[in-house]
Amino acid sequence: MQTTVENTEKHTVKLTVEIPPDEYSKELDATYRSIANQVKVPGFRKGKVPKKIIDAQIGRDVVREEFLSSSVPSYFRDAVREEDLAPISDPEIQLEQVEDDKPLIFTATVEVRPRLEFAQDDYAGLKVERPATQVTDEDIDEWIDRLRERFAELEPADRPVRVEDFVTVDVLTTGPLGQEVAEATRTDYLYFVGSGEFGPKLDEELVATKPGDILKVDDDLPDRYGEMGGAGVSIQVLVKDVKARRLPDADDEFAKTASEFDTLTQLRDDLRERLTEMKEREAEGMIRDRALQAMIDTVDVELPESLVDEETEHRISHARERAERAGLTLEQVLESQGWDEARLRQDSRDHAIRAIKSDLVLEGIARAEKLASKSAEFGTAPALASLVAARAALRLRNFAACDQWIARAKEVPTRTIPVAPPTIVPWTKSVSITRRPNEPKLVTGRTKTAS
Repeated sequence: MQTTVENTEKHTVKLTVEIPPDEYSKELDATYRSIANQVKVPGFRKGKVPKKIIDAQIGRDVVREEFLSSSVPSYFRDAVREEDLAPISDPEIQLEQVEDDKPLIFTATVEVRPRLEFAQDDYAGLKVERPATQVTDEDIDEWIDRLRERFAELEPADRPVRVEDFVTVDVLTTGPLGQEVAEATRTDYLYFVGSGEFGPKLDEELVATKPGDILKVDDDLPDRYGEMGGAGVSIQVLVKDVKARRLPDADDEFAKTASEFDTLTQLRDDLRERLTEMKEREAEGMIRDRALQAMIDTVDVELPESLVDEETEHRISHARERAERAGLTLEQVLESQGWDEARLRQDSRDHAIRAIKSDLVLEGIARAEKLASKSAEFGTAPALASLVAARAALRLRNFAACDQWIARAKEVPTRTIPVAPPTIVPWTKSVSITRRPNEPKLVTGRTKTAS
């Protein structure tokens, strides 16, 4: 098969494909066999009808039409692969030559994704600022305090409620029509003031209350309530008692209780090491993002409107699906955030343009580095290495439009998704957690507990 590419209009190419007779003869024979298995001709067994009989009974033109409809899309797909094109629309096929014993020639005019061509000098010397990864004593103190909170005791407090207290409450939540919202109704519930479990307003109103106080607030339920998330409700609360947390002292005894170490110094050293690893990984992710953005800022490419529009619609559709899964309409979500559809569309378009440019940049660097889909080597610009390698592995997605065109479906543009680096959680003693986050276990006397 021979192919040539001609640029016709911006982002549009004319692909000329020529297939010699000895190459397409196998597909033509397969077409005859397929027809032979479908027709019944007296005197011949099914599937054994000779070509001449099929031509006489069915018609040579019918056979040729069947052959072209099944083979031309495949030849087009192969030509696209050979020329490393990425169609973003259905092609317009024009048959130029269809004659016996002569090459099959057709042209395909199709809109394609732009290509960015880079020399190694364009990215090899790329430099970005590396985020600070030094772990300070304050960072370690913060983690120590988190561990202390997990091993806190609850003690009755003979005073008004403060932030970060625990209060035993009865909660009755009702909807706009006065109906009880069972998912947000509690009895003898130990509630952490500041958790925002029922929304921020309740926490604000609980501060300075005393046992026996009854308060009522109107607020929207948080998204964690599924279908009721975002719904306006009335919350009535009876405060029954107040408990304060007593944190253990940060000493060697605490280190033995909260970790595998015998001294607080050893625990702090371990935390410093783990936090350093965590910051290093976070820094690598930020470097990748900054390096990619630096490359995007250097390119000047005009994107096809159809490509940008399709990516924009994909993002809006995704936002709509997320809203529906939460039991809301997209309009309700936008209103709660102070947005309108015009702002959402503009924001989605801006992100779509950046995503497409990111993909084109990584694709261009992968091409310059001659990375195969399974290549493990990357000679230059190490800050972009993992992203480019991932893009090279996704390279075959560029040809999805060909397969989808065969199935009469429209292509969805390739997208690159940054993956956040994993978070390292400092070591703590393994315990069974059977209560809500931030809630110390109620104990008798002075026994310490862990979450």
